[in-house]
Amino acid sequence: MEKKRLVSMLLAGVMTLSLVGCGDTASAPAAGDNGGAATTEAGADAGADTAAADAGASDGPISLSMWCIATESDSNRKSYEKAIEDMKTNHPDVTLTWEAFENESYKTKIKAAVSANEMPDIFFTWSCAFLGDFVNAGKVYCLDEAYENYKNELPEAMLKNTTYDGKHYGVPLTMNIVGLFANMDLLKEAGYDEIPGTYEEFIKCCDALKAKKIVPFGCAGKETWCVTEYLESIIEKSAGASTLDAIFAGTDTWNNQDVADSVDTFQKLIKDGYFDPSGIGLSNDEVKANFIAGKYAFYMNGTWNCADFANDANFLPKVKVGEFPVINADKSKLGQLIGGPSDTLAVSASSPNAARAADYTFELGKLICHYGYLDGCGLPAWTPYGDVSSVNPLTQAVADIVAKSDSMVLFGDTAMAADKAQTYLSYVDQVYGCQIDGKGFIEGLAKDIK
Repeated sequence: MEKKRLVSMLLAGVMTLSLVGCGDTASAPAAGDNGGAATTEAGADAGADTAAADAGASDGPISLSMWCIATESDSNRKSYEKAIEDMKTNHPDVTLTWEAFENESYKTKIKAAVSANEMPDIFFTWSCAFLGDFVNAGKVYCLDEAYENYKNELPEAMLKNTTYDGKHYGVPLTMNIVGLFANMDLLKEAGYDEIPGTYEEFIKCCDALKAKKIVPFGCAGKETWCVTEYLESIIEKSAGASTLDAIFAGTDTWNNQDVADSVDTFQKLIKDGYFDPSGIGLSNDEVKANFIAGKYAFYMNGTWNCADFANDANFLPKVKVGEFPVINADKSKLGQLIGGPSDTLAVSASSPNAARAADYTFELGKLICHYGYLDGCGLPAWTPYGDVSSVNPLTQAVADIVAKSDSMVLFGDTAMAADKAQTYLSYVDQVYGCQIDGKGFIEGLAKDIK
């Protein structure tokens, strides 16, 4: 009962936290457009004639295609597979063909598909500005009508990051934050029984780990989004959530001394030998495997990793999750987190079966959320149902962190529009390689992102 009460608290309160105001990043198409896209390969107009096309395809067997990022090595793979198996039973008249792509390559692939009008019927997307760019282009089907059938199970608040000008365009799955994972066996070797709660103690802990020939951190330089998990947490715990939120939203400038100081703090951690130097050439899968194998004491990444850690019977007793400590208590505090509802499924406006695909996507999303929550891939965007007593202790610890949180800032490469996000990531990459310092970071971004 305590666990269910905690989840209810999350669902009721998480979206009242400080989140990027992504609802203003896109203008919804005019009423009746349902996302209005260009013509499909069959020549049917997917804009004003979408309703007619749906009506003609409303009965009988159909085939749908879906793209996502649930690769074989992805924590969410099992939840997708279980959900899709259920959908085969529940909807024998629907044949779903799905493909999964690696995270970074998918971002390029889906953007190219949108530009070329070669989208699948259903596609995975990140919320806020990432999806908003596609909505602005008229390539996403409006889900308002389909949502009416699911609103009692999916709180309106959970759709905030996929709502543009009052219209809904995405089906949220799970929500996650950036967690500070720690191998407690390694920390104990350095004399620590808990994750340090203050930045001063945290630095002492890292020094003690180094003295024991233990690398404090691993970070995947080949995937820049992994670097942002560290840098954004440091900026937030130095400059404050509201400052970082405003910068991502474009209402404040990057030319901020606190941000520059945060970059310098991050680079000092690198130069002081707290990071595995080989990490700059590693993928996230490789870094995560190294963490599980005991090569690093800490791993900063999304809390979807709770699933993989919990599935390793030998590793689970060793690992704990917390949040990065506060660096500047005058401007930040514990409970200011990076993350929020982001993982989303959407429907292409050019799908010849868009209306049926919309209903299918809501039901599929509910199942993915259910199985993902049970597996520990994140906290549920949908109201939990059934027996949730098997939820692993790491995910329960994350739920407790979120329940006590003060504010959330959505991941930067999702919160910002695509071009701005790409510019931002290129500068983050230079920071990790120590090619620019804090001053160069803020001045460059202030010049290149208007």
